[in-house]
Formats: sequence, C-alpha cells, structure tokens
Amino acid sequence: MTASPPAQPRSRYSAGVMEYREMGYWQPDYVPGETDIIACFRVTPQEGVDPIEASAAVAGESSTATWTVVWTDRLTASEKYRAKCYRVDPVPNAPGSWFAFIAYDLDLFEPGSISNLAASIIGNVFGFKPLRALRLEDMRFPVAYVKTFQGPATGIVVERERLDKFGRPLLGATVKPKLGLSGRNYGRVVYEALKGGLDFTKDDENINSQPFMHWRDRFLYCMEAVNRAEAATGEIKGTYLNVTAATMEDMYERAEFAKELGSVIIMIDLVIGYTAIQSMAKWARRNDMILHLHRAGHSTYTRQKIHGVSFRVIAKWMRLAGVDHIHAGTVVGKLEGDPNTTRGYYDICREDYNPQQLEHGIFFDQHWASLNKLMPVASGGIHAGQMHQLLALLGEDVVLQFGGGTIGHPMGIAAGATANRVALEAMIFARNCGRDTLAEGQTILEDAARGCTPLRQALDVWKDVSFDYTSTDSPDFIPTATPA
Repeated sequence: MTASPPAQPRSRYSAGVMEYREMGYWQPDYVPGETDIIACFRVTPQEGVDPIEASAAVAGESSTATWTVVWTDRLTASEKYRAKCYRVDPVPNAPGSWFAFIAYDLDLFEPGSISNLAASIIGNVFGFKPLRALRLEDMRFPVAYVKTFQGPATGIVVERERLDKFGRPLLGATVKPKLGLSGRNYGRVVYEALKGGLDFTKDDENINSQPFMHWRDRFLYCMEAVNRAEAATGEIKGTYLNVTAATMEDMYERAEFAKELGSVIIMIDLVIGYTAIQSMAKWARRNDMILHLHRAGHSTYTRQKIHGVSFRVIAKWMRLAGVDHIHAGTVVGKLEGDPNTTRGYYDICREDYNPQQLEHGIFFDQHWASLNKLMPVASGGIHAGQMHQLLALLGEDVVLQFGGGTIGHPMGIAAGATANRVALEAMIFARNCGRDTLAEGQTILEDAARGCTPLRQALDVWKDVSFDYTSTDSPDFIPTATPA
C-alpha cells in the first residue's frame, strides 16, 4: 500500500472558508506605521473560540473580509487594505477577555468623516457571532488624518477671550424641571440664574420644541433674559439654545435665529449623529458661534466595560468633529465617573499631546496637531459643597454646571447662583494664596459662608448629599511603585 502524499498548504485564494488568521489578518510581526490608524479592542470570544482567531476576525470584518474567500480579493492591493491584528494581550483580572491591537491603513477611510470611520470600526463587527462581547477601548489617529478635520470651531482660548473670563472655571446651570415650563417662565429661570452670578444657563437634552414651549418662544425669552442679566451685572452672559431637531433644515433654521438674536452659543445632542454634528460644527465656525454638545445617549454604549465603545473614543471623535464643549463627567456627581478614567477624558479634551497613560485608560500616544482644545463640561448632581473636589479633580478649564444645585436653593434661583459663584471664587482665591484647597476645602467653604448667607444655606441643605457607588468603567491598569 502506497502512502498518501502530504497535504499541500491551501492557497490563500482557493475557494471556500479559511480561518481569518490564515487570510492575513493576524500579523504578529507587523510594526504599525506613522500613518496607520490603530484601534484597541477588548475581545471576549465565545467559548471554544481561539482569542487570536477572534481578534483576527475583528480585523477582517472591520476592513476587507467576509465569511468566505472571494475572487475579487485578487483585484485589489489586498496586502495594503487588510487590517492587521499585530498584538493580543490578556486583560488583567478579566479571564476570557483580550486586548486586540489592530492597525488600519489610512487609505481605508474617507478624509474628515467620522461617519465613515465609525462605519468600519464599529460597524457589523459588533454583531459577529463568534464574539460574546466586543468593546472599542481606544484609538490612535495619525497627524495626517487629524489634519483632515477642522477641530473645535472656537476652542477654549478664544471662548475665554470672547467671554472675558479668565483664571477660573466657568459656571452654568441646566434649567429645571427638564420639561413642562412655558417659554416665559423658562426665561425667568435664565434671568435669575445669570443675574445671581452664573456665566451660562442651558437647555436640557430633551428640550426641543414641544407643545408646552415652542422653540422660537424659548429663544426669544431666553435671549431677553441674557440681555437683561448682562445689563444688570456688566458681565458677558450666555445660554445654550438647543437647536436639535428632526432635520438638518430645521436645525439650521433654529441656529440662524439664535444668531440673529445675538446668542454666543448654540447646543446640539449627540443623538443627532456624526454627520449632523460635523455639519453643525462647520456652521458654527462660519458663524463665529460656540458649539455645545450634550452627550445624550452615550451611556447606552459607553458605560459597560465588556461591550460597546469607551467614552474616551467618543471624546476623540468629537474633538475631531469640531464641537467646542462636551459633557465629560464629574466624578463626584450622580452620573458614572471613575476618577482616573475621567481624568483621561479631560486630558483628551484639553491637551495638545496625550502620552500613553494606561492608569487613565489611554492606550496610545496621540498628537492633536494644533487642533483647538475642547472644553469639558461637568454636570449632574453637583453642588457648592463639592467645589474643592471639583476644582482638584477637574482643573480650571471646565464648565461646572449646577442645575438642581442652583434652582433647588431654598431661597430661590438667584441665591443658588450666588452660592455657587461665592464658593468658586473663595476656592480660587485660596488656591492662588497657596493653600491646599482639597485638604482645606471644607474650612474654606465654611469661612466664605460666614459672609454669604446663600452659601451658608446651600451647605446646610446639601452637605450630606453624595453619590458614592462603585464605578462600572474603571481602568484595567493601576500604577505600581518602582523598586528603589
């Protein structure tokens, strides 16, 4: 009996089904180039699926592959266009999950389009059956790609110049209740808050044009309030007029009307989509308008560690897209926010260059190529008694928004605004005098409250309010002491 000849290696282009890693999507020797876009995914394969094969599948399905070999592969420069998974590491303290690092050639993406980028990176691949879960943790964009985007229309530096406000965080408030106020009563809230000492007020994410308050009425009453507050205080004021609507035509109409009324800022919601966000950013730049983005809806896919998209990725996309403000967490408020993870978000918004910092969730060095800085906004369950914590955690270039913490003050809205303004200025003064504001924060606030009854009342009402829950999205890496 004659022995059978050894099986010949199957050709890459033979018809049929091959493992993704055999198709070129696993290349452990690949060194990413300066013009590659790199993504880090958290991959959790189904039981029995090899993590390298699962990671190669992510690379394939987010670039050029489909479930079977196709002859048209031979009509493309497939070696160039295939995404390349070049590294797979186990996730610390998370058995069954792996960090997959994947490089994409720049030519796979349309210049200056977040929608096109997202269609590949978070497209069909998140529904791939061999994966139990998948999360996009971080991305690195080469300078060549960054320069195809306009970036924030105004930026932190120019915003401060326009508002003539320096050396401290900006103060704001979201008008409450979220829904139900008439346009006239809404304007009364805006006036009282701005007159009391705030720099901004804002619409909430779901205030658009409902039967109880048509958008045009709100804009008119709000801008009357802004003008009256400016006359009363001698300060430049603003209110975020939400132009979010059903169509781009409606949004442009509302934005143009806000501009006619003299507003310095308009607002949009994240749920309008990436194309609409970029369109509004271009409108804002043409019309010298600050563009505020409420991140409404983000937690539906950013909050869980195992599946979805990290908010640090959304922050990067929005800086590229060109918004000027973005809600980025408070740490101490009512919304999700691990301290180290939140620091990572704020660094992405405000720095010219982000070095890799795994303890803050930042996996890659990122050059921003002179794109304007993006102002982070802190809102959601914060009050004057936390001022020292907010300043220590979030820094100076931030908008601190106290909605209930202004409008819920026992002596009224203006008193609530005054309490926040006095608390902030007392803390800034103490910091500038060299005091440790975090360690001495309560003492500083108590001293300031002796000469400010609204602050005294705010501290009495909210002194015991905190939201101490375990964060669902914390970094996987913690710094360790270096041996001497």
